[in-house]
Amino acid sequence: MSTTLPHTDPSADRSSPRYEPDESVGELVGKVASDIGALISSEVELAKVELREEAQRLGRAGGMLGGGALVAWLAAVLLSFAAAWGVAELVDSTPLGFLIVGVIYAVIAAVLFVIGRNRLREVHPVPEATIASIKEDIQWLKQQAS
Repeated sequence: MSTTLPHTDPSADRSSPRYEPDESVGELVGKVASDIGALISSEVELAKVELREEAQRLGRAGGMLGGGALVAWLAAVLLSFAAAWGVAELVDSTPLGFLIVGVIYAVIAAVLFVIGRNRLREVHPVPEATIASIKEDIQWLKQQAS
């Protein structure tokens, strides 16, 4: 028993494009360009979906970090008051205890400010390596064109 497949017309099935042998090179190049465009478009859409999902995850994580920072700030304030009251007990003067704790915090803030300012001066926002790479690519393209 032999089975034969029914003859199908390639032009009838539009879901899978088939290239006719009599198509010109220009038509084939046009179809390839169209296919590449569709591929790039679908890749861009996929990237958008992935980035949107990652942005949502980032937002939730940022909210948790913000909540943690708020609670940490409240804890620091309460511990500062406790430290000031403790120092006040040692020096027998409440205003002096708060002053000592305040001065300690001011010194810490000044040191952190100076360190942060110095590190900020070391930051170069221009992507030097990327610019050099792009310049190399341009030179290569110019050599290929000539």
